[in-house]
Amino acid sequence: MSPESGKGANQAGMVVAAVADVMALILGLWIVMYLLDANRANTLVQFVHEAADWLAGWSHDLFTFHKAWARVVAGYGLAAVVYLFVGHAIANRMHRH
Repeated sequence: MSPESGKGANQAGMVVAAVADVMALILGLWIVMYLLDANRANTLVQFVHEAADWLAGWSHDLFTFHKAWARVVAGYGLAAVVYLFVGHAIANRMHRH
């Protein structure tokens, strides 16, 4: 492998890791906003909530805890952990090749 192709794979891996980090950050931010009872009429709160809903669509209502806060933490938190784990695993694999 030439040094240029290794550099490109490294940069691509960094991008993949950064995207995974941003996705997890949005999900984590929504969890914090939910727990702190952020104003849902606020534009930023609405944006973060909609983005988090889209990102965690596959894990939304996966858990059936009685408390709403526990469902939010578990569902959105699981999505954040999966994105971090998968994103960084892919980035590391790209870095090695």
